[in-house]
Amino acid sequence: MLHIVTSIVLLSLSIVSHALIDRHGLVTHFNPSRNASSLVTPMQVGNGNFAFGADITGLQTFLPYGILTSWGWKNDSLPPGKTQADIDNYKGASWDFHGRPVQYDFGGDPAMQLWLISNPNRVNLGRVGLVFLDPDGRGVRNVTEDDLQEKRQTLDLWTGKITSRFTFDGTDVVVTTVSSQTSSAVGITLSSTLMAQGELGLFVDFPWNEGTLFSAPFVGRFDVPERHTTTLDISKTNGSGHIQARIAHALDSSTFYTSIAGSPFAITRDSPSAHRYTLVPQNPTSQFHVVVDFSLSPLPGSTHLPSVSSLTSQSDLAWAEYWEKSGFVDVMAGSTDERAEELQRRIVLSRYLVRVNAAGDGPPQESGLVNNGWSVWPVQMKFGKFHMEMYFWHVAHFALWSDPSVISSSYNIYNSFLPTSLARAQTQQGFSGARWPKMTDPSGRSSPEVIANLLLWQQPHPIVFASYELRGLPPNASKEKELEVRKKWAPIIRATADFMASFAFYNTSTGVYDLGPPVHVVSEDTAPNSTLNPAFELAYWRFGLSNARDWLQALNETVPPLWQEVEENLAPLPVGKAEDGESEGLYMVYEGIESDFWDLERYTNDHPALVGLVGWLPPTEGLNLTRARLTADKVWAKWNISNCWGWDFPMLALNAARTSQAAQAVDFLLHPLFRFDDVGMPLSNVRVPSPYFPGSGALLYAVGMMVGGWDGVEDDADIGEDGYVRAPGFPSEGWRVRAEGILKAL
Repeated sequence: MLHIVTSIVLLSLSIVSHALIDRHGLVTHFNPSRNASSLVTPMQVGNGNFAFGADITGLQTFLPYGILTSWGWKNDSLPPGKTQADIDNYKGASWDFHGRPVQYDFGGDPAMQLWLISNPNRVNLGRVGLVFLDPDGRGVRNVTEDDLQEKRQTLDLWTGKITSRFTFDGTDVVVTTVSSQTSSAVGITLSSTLMAQGELGLFVDFPWNEGTLFSAPFVGRFDVPERHTTTLDISKTNGSGHIQARIAHALDSSTFYTSIAGSPFAITRDSPSAHRYTLVPQNPTSQFHVVVDFSLSPLPGSTHLPSVSSLTSQSDLAWAEYWEKSGFVDVMAGSTDERAEELQRRIVLSRYLVRVNAAGDGPPQESGLVNNGWSVWPVQMKFGKFHMEMYFWHVAHFALWSDPSVISSSYNIYNSFLPTSLARAQTQQGFSGARWPKMTDPSGRSSPEVIANLLLWQQPHPIVFASYELRGLPPNASKEKELEVRKKWAPIIRATADFMASFAFYNTSTGVYDLGPPVHVVSEDTAPNSTLNPAFELAYWRFGLSNARDWLQALNETVPPLWQEVEENLAPLPVGKAEDGESEGLYMVYEGIESDFWDLERYTNDHPALVGLVGWLPPTEGLNLTRARLTADKVWAKWNISNCWGWDFPMLALNAARTSQAAQAVDFLLHPLFRFDDVGMPLSNVRVPSPYFPGSGALLYAVGMMVGGWDGVEDDADIGEDGYVRAPGFPSEGWRVRAEGILKAL
């Protein structure tokens, strides 16, 4: 039976001096640069709760990339004839659960279902760009990106600053863009003699946002100004006459605030019917500094926005601390494999982008803070909502890379969602404990869609996060600190395991506890009402219940007897029988699946979770390692890899690494269908828009485990003076790895 290692596990490689790796040199080696805007992905600056996407000008001059936050949500107007009472009293469908009806949040009134799934929706807070002006005061010039020459844009990863250079009409223009690290503000510096000539300024524009829009690569519409309102307020901030402008943007019942300050400027509304405002320097100047701050409530009148220089210093310090104090991996210095530089590029750029898009106060959406894209109703919709099953891939890697604050913040999410999850399990569905949502928003409400209500594999996640916070404590942490972490998580773990135990149904004819039906599996491609005992979910259930029991025992708390009973008597992982032909002796997706499922596209066309039985998960009680290895071999041979995406390739790599196939593990991480663009954005396939950030998080989780090892793999204490380590997931031929601050995986 697998148990969590309760001691603080810090791999010996983590104490190697940071001086052995030139972190600054390695990071800045991969500073991305562009000479034209991408039509798919922006460059970004941000802080995890706020991100600003930029085109080639460092702003949003030609392409309206998003300004998205973790807090910027709104509700659309209710459907005609509906009231708040209809929302509060919405009831979906009742499905049979082993002889009793269980209420789920899907079905029912189509208008209410659509409204609930699309609300609240994440708002693009605005657009900031360059405005080119006629010198004789005749208005705005119609300038396109093709009118700019000598374009060159660079993102300094070490400081989180974008510098964009170009010439216009033979005159140089430099734009620098930097994000606050503590608020939702962007600092902009324009440098050009065009401003002194009255030919260059900034515009700020505001889009209409609503839940029925498909929002990728851009969010919101700028062509329906009649649907929303903006109001400009200007106040003097000090005796020098500097002004601070505030624009209130009202969309339905929500209002968002944009505050602007910096160098002395004049601001005018382009037209009474538009929501675009133009800023120009108040005095002739060749350098113009502006801070644009976004907030959910108006800043107090006495509040002064920080300066661009203070935001720049803040960004310099925060990013340097991130790169210097968290884990680091160098696969380039000693490796002879020609792919080492590309893997290093993916690692470095992913580390930057996950901090911008996935290190906030709450779970990110799959597209992070880039856009709200997904497919359209009634298949799948996002509207900026996040998926709690993806939370594992978004943040688990932070634990292995010694970023403890991100993992510890997971507790806040689950604690916030606990009341609604308890109500969902107990009041609504008649189970015990807390049933965590799948597709949700900051309220914790479950979106009314079938998969969102029947998916299971998000349930054990908090047990994993608690375990990682515990082992991420410093090596010299006191017993009191360990006890504090255990006590903090105990109510979440108890509620989690209570539901898991009560959801398992005792089958009197077989004498085991079954999972489902109804249930949707990881791949989401089986019929939920006929899916019984899915293999991955059974293994994850055992893992979760075992570690939940250990957690309470370490606190000397009483463990509910049902936890152990269910854990020890869960249905065995489904295995093909002799009559199943080529499935004989192999693990099956679920019990009773068609014997020829290996040749049926509907089952081999999505996430190949069978390889997760070993790799993503450590071997659980009852798992046959030989059978798991043969099953993985079959997956590699038969799965439609061309339709794999995102975290599928790192999941395959995790399996290969744990089964001593290190060369194959690296091949999966560098598979030609696992793509990252020039700025490191993880590209998706045809089914969802880019970027798809579970791919970034999963890449980093796989690299972390392949370098740092996992429970059961012995440490290599003999680390050379050059810092090279025994990385158990990398082949010895062609690869030498240096690492600092990387923790073991469970």
